[in-house]
Amino acid sequence: MPKKKKAAVKKVKVPQRIVMRTGEALVEAEPAWSAAEPEVVIGELDGPVGYAIANLIGDQTKGHSRVFAILNCDVQVKPATVMVSKVTVNNEKYTNILMGTVQAGIANGVLDCVREGIIPASKANDLGIIVSVWLDPSVVDVEIDHKILFETNRAATAKAIRKAMHNEPSIEWLLKHQHEVTHFFHAMGVEGKL
Repeated sequence: MPKKKKAAVKKVKVPQRIVMRTGEALVEAEPAWSAAEPEVVIGELDGPVGYAIANLIGDQTKGHSRVFAILNCDVQVKPATVMVSKVTVNNEKYTNILMGTVQAGIANGVLDCVREGIIPASKANDLGIIVSVWLDPSVVDVEIDHKILFETNRAATAKAIRKAMHNEPSIEWLLKHQHEVTHFFHAMGVEGKL
């Protein structure tokens, strides 16, 4: 009787030490105010990213508060994730949207990446993430749909982290497509629309 072949065990490859990886993404829905465009930095807490997180949290700046991404008060996500606003925050409504819907979206995007294995769960206590956050200032002047804003920030955060962890776009892709990609606002300037 022939011997049965053992099924191959697929090993999960945990990345070696992650000193620093970067990524960015843009996710938009129909309303212009819903655009989420985070920039992320990911790395070990005992390296440059961890030191940057400690400095950000310990050196608060008026209008650009640095806060941890949380699911809700008293429930911080892992890897430790610090949000930094790209826009000067000087309005209570804006603050509540940023530190509510957007913060929750970012926190869920981080956990989505852990669940998918993009960030190994075994590294969740060793890594830190800095998310530079864009929230359109017009959100204070319009009626917004918090579900849409939550989903765009969740999806954009996860997309930026995936790109960072996979080193995307690759230098090969960038060199091949450099002349095909035009910066949106540069094009508007060239066309006299700014």
